[in-house]
Amino acid sequence: MPNLLLELRSEEIPARMQRKAAGDLKKLVTDALVEAGLSYEGAREYWTPRRLALDIHGLTARSADVREERKGPRTDANEKAIEGFLRGAGLASVSEAQVVSDPKKGDFYVAVISRPGRAAEEIVAEVMPGIIRDFPWPKSMRWGKASSRPGALRWVRPLQSIVCTFGPEHEETIVIPFEIDGITASNITYGHRFHAPEAITVRRFDDYTANLEKAKVILDAERRKDIILHDARDIAFANGLELVEDEGLLEEVSGLVEWPQVLMGSFEEDYLSIPSEIIRLTIKTNQKCFVTRKQGEETLSNKFILISNIQAHDGGKEIVHGNGKVVRARLSDALHFWKRDQGDLPDLETLTASAAKFGLDLKQPLDQRMAKLDALDVTFHAKLGTQGARVARIRALAEELARVTGADAALTDRAAVLAKADLRTEAVGEFPELQGLMGRKYAVLQGENASVAAAIEDHYKPQGPSDRVPADKVAITVALADKLDTLIGFWAIGEKPTGSKDPFALRRAALGVVRILLERNVRLPLLKIMSQTSLLAKTGDAVFAFAGDPAETFFDLLAFFHDRLKVYLRDQGARHDLIDAVLTADADDLLMVARRVEALTAFITSEDGKNLLAGTKRATQLLAAEEKKGTVIADAVSPALLKLDAEKELFAAISAASKDAADAVAGEDFRSAMAALSKLRGPVDRFFEDVLVNDEDAAIRANRLALLRLIREATGTVADFSKISG
Repeated sequence: MPNLLLELRSEEIPARMQRKAAGDLKKLVTDALVEAGLSYEGAREYWTPRRLALDIHGLTARSADVREERKGPRTDANEKAIEGFLRGAGLASVSEAQVVSDPKKGDFYVAVISRPGRAAEEIVAEVMPGIIRDFPWPKSMRWGKASSRPGALRWVRPLQSIVCTFGPEHEETIVIPFEIDGITASNITYGHRFHAPEAITVRRFDDYTANLEKAKVILDAERRKDIILHDARDIAFANGLELVEDEGLLEEVSGLVEWPQVLMGSFEEDYLSIPSEIIRLTIKTNQKCFVTRKQGEETLSNKFILISNIQAHDGGKEIVHGNGKVVRARLSDALHFWKRDQGDLPDLETLTASAAKFGLDLKQPLDQRMAKLDALDVTFHAKLGTQGARVARIRALAEELARVTGADAALTDRAAVLAKADLRTEAVGEFPELQGLMGRKYAVLQGENASVAAAIEDHYKPQGPSDRVPADKVAITVALADKLDTLIGFWAIGEKPTGSKDPFALRRAALGVVRILLERNVRLPLLKIMSQTSLLAKTGDAVFAFAGDPAETFFDLLAFFHDRLKVYLRDQGARHDLIDAVLTADADDLLMVARRVEALTAFITSEDGKNLLAGTKRATQLLAAEEKKGTVIADAVSPALLKLDAEKELFAAISAASKDAADAVAGEDFRSAMAALSKLRGPVDRFFEDVLVNDEDAAIRANRLALLRLIREATGTVADFSKISG
């Protein structure tokens, strides 16, 4: 079967767009071919800085013939109905339609539409111009003289050539010469911009990749990444160092080169006085270079690794020299930021009011930055006030939370006040990714308590499902206060996530709260914390206005927490039906919900649990059916009406199990509660074997139904068994 080779070559495509663009090309082309009636065995996409390529193998040479019967109106239908049918079927007159008789419905028209199959070349030539013209680039441009024409081709960077060849694996291939804006598809491509700028004639994918490699282009991005990573490790090891690996940077640099050459540069050791995080970000952000460290150590070395796209005649000396000059200049700036942030601000006299508001010491550099943040009235959000107002809210909320977490009140207050101070440092102004981390470093330098310093960094955490969770009680408290203030505030002003849009990362904040509560065993009554309006009143001008009813807002936010909790527990392996069985609309202690799910999971997978579930579901289903019919059910079980041993035994067992389970739940011992309920297994089974619930005597029937209700109520102390599948 034939193979199709497609290449779209352009000026350099931004590295961040390449992988997705190649995937989009594959999907768009294969979907269009399949829709046109073709099939294929496999397809793989490739990309370099200057090209997107697609290899489709096992493509059918021709689409199948299509025969379709389209049923029309009855022969005695009105003229408009018949005309519409003919027009839709592409028939000129009713004489071209068939008449089919139906004994029940009478005679009606049927159009037999036959479409012969088409050659794959014809289909490719038809679909490709539209795919290229409508390609979903995040940003695109027009270029050249044609750019002034309406409808001119737009592409991420100027499109230069198109390759499109088609043919069997071991025979001659043909070119499918479609055209778009003056660019006609051919079998000609070009290699490396500097090393091999001559034209290359290709036939199929195998010689295409081989010829490109001869022309200093490695087509496979994963192979380029592998070369870069292993060569970088090797050159570091040869110098007694180890590479500080960075998957994101590796992905980016592999999209900047077609012929990767790994080189090592250096900078003066004096710059190592700058924190390693700043050095790494400076070199990564500005020069796309990797840093190194001595083997087995955490601190960085003064050697960095750069990736060139040119195999230089001098072994890369000039390239290394040029990159080194830029790295030194950037590190000089970083050293300046680092030192400036440890000094006094020039306008301390304007900060006294803010310092008094937050109890700040203007002799301390970090305190000065917090006072400056407040004095400048830096806006956090138009409807939620300034950063200073937000810090005031976080401070008040942290005070309340400290009573729950057991954190030291004075240290918590200090950490909450300084948590956002580094937003006014020059280091964070240059590298926003370092917020929190730089605050910690500056806090240590000015002699803050270790818990305060840790909280300043960790109050942003966790920032995702794989990020670490704060461990120190002060850090836990401030992290919860920060995230809860964000969530309550944005819910209050009606800025909730919608669909896939979440511009304020509220899902991440809620998941962070869930992870802290569960992984650090924090019991927190969320509704109580959220609804303490007196807490907000403490912050004066930091109060924000609720767009709706506060109580409804808090319950809606609690439901959002429930959604994040479900996602977290399912990722941990919990069954969705067991989560639903435990989770009620007003369950605001998420740690207890998780513990209930854990206990229920262990119980329901045991033999006693499986059998009790079956008996309980039978009881609840029967009870629900009778309730729906309006059958009379006694308000309470009357022992005098219990005639059979099985129902007497069940009543006694329920009475004992209910008390034991309730006591265990009150003591938050959910496993013991499950164990107490497991004693109902035998009595429930015997009840259904020996007892007819719908007795002819109405009083006995009502009493037995009340007994079933007791089963439902007893098991309901730990979970809603009706929601458990199986």
